[in-house]
Parts: sequence; structure tokens; C-alpha cells
Amino acid sequence: MAQVLEFKLPDLGEGLTEAEIVRWLVEVGDVVAVDQPVVEVETAKAMVEVPCPYGGVVTARFGAEGTELPVGAPLLTVAVGETAEGGRPATGPGTADGEAARGQGPAAEGSGNVLVGYGTSEAPARRRRIRPAQPAPAAPAGPPAPAAFAAPSANGRPRTVETRDTRDTRAADAPQQPERTGTPGAGGTPSRTAGAADGPVPVISPLVRRLARQNGLDLREMTGSGPDGLILRADVEYALRAAAAQGRTGTGTAGEPRTQAAPATDLAPADRAVTRIPLKGIRGAVADKLSRSRSEIPDATCWVDADATELMRARAAMNAAGGPKISVLALLARICTAALARFPELNASVDTQAREIVQYADVHLGFAAQTDRGLVVPVVRDAHARDAESLTAEFARLTESARAGTLTPAELTGGTFTLNNYGVFGVDGSTPIVNHPEAAMLGVGRIVPKPWVHEGELAVRQVVQLSLTFDHRVCDGGTAGGFLRYVADCVEQPAVLLRTL
Repeated sequence: MAQVLEFKLPDLGEGLTEAEIVRWLVEVGDVVAVDQPVVEVETAKAMVEVPCPYGGVVTARFGAEGTELPVGAPLLTVAVGETAEGGRPATGPGTADGEAARGQGPAAEGSGNVLVGYGTSEAPARRRRIRPAQPAPAAPAGPPAPAAFAAPSANGRPRTVETRDTRDTRAADAPQQPERTGTPGAGGTPSRTAGAADGPVPVISPLVRRLARQNGLDLREMTGSGPDGLILRADVEYALRAAAAQGRTGTGTAGEPRTQAAPATDLAPADRAVTRIPLKGIRGAVADKLSRSRSEIPDATCWVDADATELMRARAAMNAAGGPKISVLALLARICTAALARFPELNASVDTQAREIVQYADVHLGFAAQTDRGLVVPVVRDAHARDAESLTAEFARLTESARAGTLTPAELTGGTFTLNNYGVFGVDGSTPIVNHPEAAMLGVGRIVPKPWVHEGELAVRQVVQLSLTFDHRVCDGGTAGGFLRYVADCVEQPAVLLRTL
């Protein structure tokens, strides 16, 4: 007899509490191997593939693509062991034994890995589709029937939910509908289950509660599509769209409709040219961090122009000598770590609760990287102990991972100082927001030919503008100015760095 085991969304580390399902990599009926990636999720830190610690046949999936699930919510169930005649598991969703066996019985052998990014060294087996012995009855003519999968109910047993299978077909012009659970009420709005408690309505975040309150939606009239009836933001937005279509935002007592105008703040009429982009995932995390930085950190900025001609000549000489090419960013990072050794006050953060300045001996250097999914700040660990060649290789690796969306949470956190090369956007200067909880950020503009007085004569030199934005709580202007001046001196005369090598 097969044993059906439940695999839940694992703890992704770094304080992450939820993730959005981006793409399912398996379907119900697929055979999966131990540690085979089964779903691609996006957290507030990165896009990651989640490996399943069990090997067997997928019997159920929980959540459609685009659904946000909290850590610990069921992802899928896997039938481990012998299979019934026809290739299907002996027990599974859809049978009484399958419902009772889900997650029951002794633990089956698996990898034991429940954290993203950890798995065995064995390559996953090629998955294959197991089809039932008897063909399914022909469907009536008309639109394709929605796929069915199991979703958890309040008592923990699976229940069938219908949703469109959007795997590999997520288009910008086809908005994803959340999975609906419970019995739909009038206008498509999910109705509250009979006998529901009168206590607080479970919602995934205070934002969802506020969104419902602002638009006059009664959460008690809804049954959420999340685990145990948890109301997700997608549920509220679905209800608001349904209400707008019928000219209402909720139901009154005894089921009588309460007519209201469609809320202009959340549901723009079709004839308006309005695009709404949800602040979630990485974009939402960046927004939260920038808002917190601006509200908590009393920042100040100083800047200086520097003649980078000698730095560019030194780089050209390094690259002409053979070996891996050295990037300008790596040279600037090497200068930055040397400056932090002289001015450790800037390699710090502020513990507001303890009212202490925390200085760090090691430099974990973050750098801003623009991707299609938003701005991310990968971190080069122990940058102070790396040479220019090692820094170049690490910058290239992290940048590629950022663009591919495969950075791990550990590669996006723990920085102590940030280097922001906004010159790649063709601008000279900027006053960036400090990357909370760090205390400072060095900004580098584009390096361009400009008129410059060199050795008493007007000449065309390669000039760059450097800026330092810093937390005024950790140091005063003298320390910040000294740091920036030292960086500029190293840019103008790279031989100054020989003192620290």
C-alpha cells in the first residue's frame, strides 16, 4: 500500500514568512525523485526552486500560480511506496483511504532536506506522466474544463478545488484568478461557511484587512482560499472585482445587496488608462526597506569630483598583462575596503533598541544590481580579504545570479556597506537612500572625459563624481569627508593603495 505524505512550504530562512507560487514544475500524477525541484516560488528576497524531500507520485497540489502561501502551508502530497493497478497510487486524494492517509503513518524515507538550496548530490530522475488504466469519459463540447486539485479545508482534509491550469502560460494580458474555495455567493463572492465562529477573521496580513475595510467589504462574508480558510489578498481583490461588476461592494444582512459605487481607488473603470503594479515579492521588500531607511536614518551626503585617469591606466595595464580581466567595480571595491579600514565608523549599523552603534570588523560589501524584477543588492562576503581578481569574479557571479533570479536569501542579506555604481545608467551624481540597516553607501557616477586642471595646465581627463551618503548618527562630517577624500586620492593615485597591500 502506498503512503501519502504531505510536503509543506519550508522555512526559507532570513525571517521570510511567505512566498508566492510562480510556476509549478510538476503536475498531479507525475513521478518525482528525492530532492527534485517541484515548484518555483518568489520570496521577498529571491526566486528559488523548492525541492521535495520525498520520492513518489504527486497526488495533489495546493495553490495556483500567483497564490501567496505562508511558511508551513501544504505545497503538495506524494504517494510513497507501492502503486495500485494502472499506475495510480493505492491511496490518495479522491478516495476515503487517501484522505485519511494524507500525512499519516510513519515517516517515509526521504532526503530530510526541507530548506531551499539544500539537496543531495544525485541528479533528479526524469519525471514521467502516469496515466490511469481507463480513459476518462469524453468531456462535452465547449470551453476546456478547469483542472482540479486538492486544497486543505478547515479540518485539514483535502477538498477539491477547480482552477485553470496556467502552468507555462502566464501572460501579462491574462490576469490569474485565485483559487476559490467554499460555496460562491451572489455575484461570485465566496460566502462564509455555515457555523463559522464569530471571532477574528483569519487574514494573511493587516494589509488585506485594511484593503477590505477601505472598500466596505465584509470579511465575514468570505471564505479564504488559503490554508484553513485563510483570506489572502487575492481573495479580497477577486471579491472587489465581482462586486464592481454588479455595482456593489458587499452584502447586507439577510443577504440583501447593498448597492455602492465601485471604489475608484482599487477598481479603475475599463476606459481609464490605469496600470496597477502590486508591491509584493522583491519589489515590495525593496519598498519596505527604503521607506524604513528614510524614516529611521538621518542621512547626509557629501561628494567630490576625482580625476580617474590614472586608475583607468592602471586597469588597462593589469588587463594587458594577461589573466582574467579586472573590472572597474572591483578596483573601486578594493579602494572602498581600504578606506573602511581607515574609517571603521562607517562599517557599522545602529541598534535602536539598545541605543548602540555596532561596528563590524569584516566588510561584507553589497552592490546595487538592476534586474528585470527590480533592484537587488547582492553581498560579497569578506570583501576586505579579496584581491581585485577575486572581487571581479564574485561580482560577475552574483550579477548573473541576480539577473537569473536565483540569488539565495543568504546572498542578499548581511551586508555592512554598499557600493552603488549608478554611473552605468549614464548619470554623474546621486543622493541614494542608505541600505538599511547599514550606515553608509558610496556612490560612483560615470567616468567621462572632462576639462581638468592637471599639473597647472588645462587638460582633458577622465573624471568621476563620488558621493557618500551616511547615517549622521554613526559619525560627523569630518569622518565622512575623510573617508571620501581618501577614496578620491586612491582613484587619482592608485599607488596610494600600496600602503595597504
